[in-house]
Amino acid sequence: MKYRSGNWRGRIRRDAGLYLLLLPAVIYVLVFLYAPMGGVLIAFKDYTPTKGIWGSPWAGFKYFEKFLNAYNFKQIFFNTVSLSVYNLAAQFPIPILFALLLNQMRHKKFKQVVQTVSYAPHFISTVVLVGMLNVFLSPSTGVVNALIKVMGGEAVYFLGKAELFRPVYVWSSVWQDMGRSAIIYIAALTSIEQELHEAAMVDGASKFQRTLHIDIPGIMPTVVIMLILNLGRIMTVGFEKAYLMQNTLNITASEIISTYVYKVGLLNAQFSLSTAIGLFNSVISCVLVIAVNTIARRLGDTSLW
Repeated sequence: MKYRSGNWRGRIRRDAGLYLLLLPAVIYVLVFLYAPMGGVLIAFKDYTPTKGIWGSPWAGFKYFEKFLNAYNFKQIFFNTVSLSVYNLAAQFPIPILFALLLNQMRHKKFKQVVQTVSYAPHFISTVVLVGMLNVFLSPSTGVVNALIKVMGGEAVYFLGKAELFRPVYVWSSVWQDMGRSAIIYIAALTSIEQELHEAAMVDGASKFQRTLHIDIPGIMPTVVIMLILNLGRIMTVGFEKAYLMQNTLNITASEIISTYVYKVGLLNAQFSLSTAIGLFNSVISCVLVIAVNTIARRLGDTSLW
């Protein structure tokens, strides 16, 4: 039975079960995502907890200017962008290559084992992962430095060198998240019609040629969407891992916007400044998503909206 556009009561009665299933998600989004957005006003006020958000006096763009004119702004901004770009350059293509290689495996049991083993590190918590890095990369008892000494080299304090912070951060993240990220592309590969591969095999196409001309074009819409989402998060490097790996020796490379916000906002109780920094970060991320989505829509048929 069809309902007219104005008969909203009939549509609600018809789909009442679906609306009830959707209700918890809607409540979650409203309570935990939209309601806290009112706190953005703190960035434009001289906020004090005793006066509250509405009782605190307006400060305009005072705290944005304070952050932009801070002595360490350039370093923090550079650290955030460079770590994010490095992370994207390594973490984005590797799961795609891994999914393409895994898709070519014909031994089903071995394929399942490889997929399970590669996915397992995702369940390791960030705290445990950083603890493992401290153990494995220890200059005195670490396995990595033991191998370096066996080969005639000298022990290296990986977590104590600023120039090594980014490689250790990024490649440990690649190891941890490669299997999880590849699942999306594996799912996209399974949707490609097998008749295309069979026809290509009849024409004498090799595995590499089939991958190049069938698999890659088949998953390209998924790749574009994931690229847009990843570029939108380029300014939001994970706080927990960077903070746990941070020490006085690598602080020049490990101090990023998220760790700086934590120190300014929670440790120093500068709530207005930390909110302004967070809003500055969010605006840049939003602009990046819109820009990349617009470019993707103009160059092809795939975009978020």
